[in-house]
Amino acid sequence: MNIIYYLLRGVILAFKTGKKPIAIYQSMSKTIAIFNQAGGVGKTTLTHNLGYHLARRSHSVLLVDLDPQASLTTFMGVDTESLEKTPFDALINEEPLFILKDIKGIDLAPTNITLSVAEIQLVNLDFREVRLKESLEPIRDDYDFILIDCPPSLGLLSYTSLVAATHVLVPIETHFKAFQGTNLLLQTIAKVRKRGNRQLQLAGFVPSRYAVSNSQDKRTLKAIQEQFGTVAPVYEPIPRTTAFADASEQQLPLALYDPKHSALKILDELATQIEKL
Repeated sequence: MNIIYYLLRGVILAFKTGKKPIAIYQSMSKTIAIFNQAGGVGKTTLTHNLGYHLARRSHSVLLVDLDPQASLTTFMGVDTESLEKTPFDALINEEPLFILKDIKGIDLAPTNITLSVAEIQLVNLDFREVRLKESLEPIRDDYDFILIDCPPSLGLLSYTSLVAATHVLVPIETHFKAFQGTNLLLQTIAKVRKRGNRQLQLAGFVPSRYAVSNSQDKRTLKAIQEQFGTVAPVYEPIPRTTAFADASEQQLPLALYDPKHSALKILDELATQIEKL
């Protein structure tokens, strides 16, 4: 892990020594981009379940599906092919963000595969970086938390999400290969903080798909805690379990699918920490 440490050292120092953002006006609402350029780290599962845990604490929550794969939309029980509007219309045509209300206590800005075209079209549009931020501004104070499920890439859709966010939460799989890619991820966040969104704060890292019996998982988790814990909180790892996939297949958060599952305590504690941001 020492090789990775030296690769990350410069980025880590930039976060530690950077000036704390000063806001002239600070809304009580928190907009959190759930971001990792790698796929398969549990990003959408985290967005879905964290949103539900915040909502059942009587918070108003909006989930924004900005991943053209539309997994979050599907997990929420929405037919992607029947959608009238998606974030495409807000980003490209500057229309109000289309929102489906009260799906198990959560609002959702759903999407489908048409959003993949937006990444191409945004390149040629003026003020492309702030279009998502501007679409959220009229509704931001309607919600305590807005969670954005970013695509697994470092493209324009992810960049606009980070510009629109107040915080970024990073799920990171407890595998060495996933750990290696964090250097580029942190560089992207640092770049956004420098140029696109000086108010952006790193909410922390959520180790995911953790198998306590796996020696590599244990080593990687220790490295994540030691090397990233100086930058932002490293939360308790979310275990590797088929229950999350089973719950998603039933289009339910884990708390409704299996109310006694041991992972719920971890998710609830994470929600407690996110409330304190």
